[in-house]
Amino acid sequence: MLLKYADRINKFSDKEDWRNNMRDREEARKRAEQLVEQMTTDEMAGQLKFDAPAIEHLGIPEYNWWNEGLHGVARAGTATVFPQAIGMAAAWDPELMYLEASVIAEEARAKYNVSVKYGDRDIYKGLTLWSPNVNIFRDPRWGRGHETYGEDPVLTSRLAVPFIKGLQGDGKYLKTAACAKHFAVHSGPEALRHSFNAVANSKDMFETYLPAFEACVKEADVEAVMGAYNRTNGEPCCANEELMKKILREKWGFQGYYVSDCWAIRDFHENHHVTNNGVESSALALNTGCDLNCGCTYLCLKEALRKHLVKKSTLKQAAVRLFTTRYLLGMFDETEYDQIPYSCVESKEHLELAQRAAEESIVLLKNNGILPLRKEEIHVIGVIGPNADNRKSLEGNYHGTASHYITALEGIQDYAGEDIRVMYSKGSHLFMDKEEQLAKEKDRLSEAMAVAEYSDVIVLCVGLDETLEGEQGDTGNRDASGDKEDLEFPKGQQELMKAVLNTGKPVIVCNFTGSAMNLSLAEEKADAVIQAWYPGARGGRALAKILFGEVSPCGKLPVTFYKSLEQLPAYEDYSMKGRTYRYLTEEPLYPFGYGLTYGDVQVLDAQPTQKPDKDHDMVLLVKVKNNSDRDTKEVVQVYIRNEGTSYAPLHPVLCAFMKIKLDAGEEKTLEILVPSDAYCVINDNGEKIFDSPSSILYIGTSSPDKRSESLSGKKAKEVQIHW
Repeated sequence: MLLKYADRINKFSDKEDWRNNMRDREEARKRAEQLVEQMTTDEMAGQLKFDAPAIEHLGIPEYNWWNEGLHGVARAGTATVFPQAIGMAAAWDPELMYLEASVIAEEARAKYNVSVKYGDRDIYKGLTLWSPNVNIFRDPRWGRGHETYGEDPVLTSRLAVPFIKGLQGDGKYLKTAACAKHFAVHSGPEALRHSFNAVANSKDMFETYLPAFEACVKEADVEAVMGAYNRTNGEPCCANEELMKKILREKWGFQGYYVSDCWAIRDFHENHHVTNNGVESSALALNTGCDLNCGCTYLCLKEALRKHLVKKSTLKQAAVRLFTTRYLLGMFDETEYDQIPYSCVESKEHLELAQRAAEESIVLLKNNGILPLRKEEIHVIGVIGPNADNRKSLEGNYHGTASHYITALEGIQDYAGEDIRVMYSKGSHLFMDKEEQLAKEKDRLSEAMAVAEYSDVIVLCVGLDETLEGEQGDTGNRDASGDKEDLEFPKGQQELMKAVLNTGKPVIVCNFTGSAMNLSLAEEKADAVIQAWYPGARGGRALAKILFGEVSPCGKLPVTFYKSLEQLPAYEDYSMKGRTYRYLTEEPLYPFGYGLTYGDVQVLDAQPTQKPDKDHDMVLLVKVKNNSDRDTKEVVQVYIRNEGTSYAPLHPVLCAFMKIKLDAGEEKTLEILVPSDAYCVINDNGEKIFDSPSSILYIGTSSPDKRSESLSGKKAKEVQIHW
């Protein structure tokens, strides 16, 4: 039974609960020290690899640390498959994030319980989930961007904290151990990641790249942090003195374990060339504070010890940190989670939550009135496109396996029932120029035109899947990097879109991608445009419910959709100048924070409840009303512009938001908390300072930019604050 988020989300917010948590850690650390003290040096070193062997004389079973839980338990068989992380972010719903993570932890525990029962201690069966990915999605070309919560550090932080709390639970023991990755300044290019040096100044570091990690550590008490493959400002991220020691452990007080990305330590000598061999690389990583090696380079630690490059005390410290985590997880005790049955995996309750998540993730970008569809007015609906019946377009990457999938085609067929004829054509291959090897190019286009001819309305399902955007090594991408070369659809899909949009029939374009694409043609010619992301195993049902109006769409973009790459700096440039909604200098196609509903929620008024005080959080009373005859959910967003300072970002930035539900005609007054640090800016030294004589708060249902006003027809309310 899932407990209410509101009762649990602030578990570690008051001092007494914080003390209790620290006391549990102290007890676990003492037990870990006593255990490690009994180990030989070789045994300690062996425990610092992700596939740690058993130590039978101490009663320690083997343990594989590598498991994934990005949007469901991954790579370990059947699991509830939620929308990909970027889709979860598009819901803008911290409570939903907590509930999703609670389900993931529940299923991870269930799988762990049965795996241990049957003597299976393989990879992807453990309780250390290397999620979430809180890197900032600064450039839409990055193939792994769909693993993140978008481009904004505030949104990413507010979603990551409840997700981590949901994974880790609030019991005596950790339910699972979450991991914030990839620390830090990591967002492509994928093809260069093993040798790349990401250069970022202090302002960008502390304004953009580090805040989400800080929130994960200081607010969510995340148990692990994973280092990135690249270097940051010259030092490898898995042996970075500034990041790992000065910021993470000394400044933020991180208590958990630090893990390398997989085989990243090998990159020290093979690609970064900061060391000469594995012995030096293992010593550098361990001495800087990398406790766990996902990879094999720590096999060299024995030689590093022999050459006095590493002290036994340093080895012991890492082993103690790792066994502290294992004790916190209750691996050597009886816990409240031991009886979680395998039957909870894909339970009715879990699947219903995944369905809700899919419905709330979908973003309506354009609607000329065609949506919602009215069954009584449709005899034939054409479903066309390579992602109409593509299971991979539901999943994203780092996914589990569902026992049942519902694609867009299947969802529409199920919803239409016997009342509407559904005709289907794939229309084109996902990325090649033909479907059949012996055929000529565009071999499915004529079939698509035939379907279009018979149809009263067309749902055109285009986009990508994990084979075209993902981690380095994915297939489909020409250089196997996983990144996109540009924002354009594959050529065959472009030709299909042009042909279908030129038929004169009503067309709804549904884009299944994890990132921004050039939707200019769809915006110009389609009757409606939907961003479906990778919506999870049964995402097709969610899409159908939105198309036919059973559910009002309520997703908001967590990233900017650009018109072309000409609006962006070079991919390798990590400066934030010209990037994301905060620093973009040209008008976007679809702005960050934008998304339509079938309702009409207006912000009527916004007033602070007390005299503004730069040292204290402020509560805004926001009056909203749904001026339509349809129930809907909506996201009320608060942005701030700090005036009179040269350190403020170019545009107003998100500082608070609230997901709400309004019945038809309903009016509500909300209390939205604006944190005091929203009034601060980051100077060139990376310091958070108060530097403004006045600030303006903008309260609306999208960001306060001209493009959002034009698309939505709504202007944000303004609250002027003088200090």
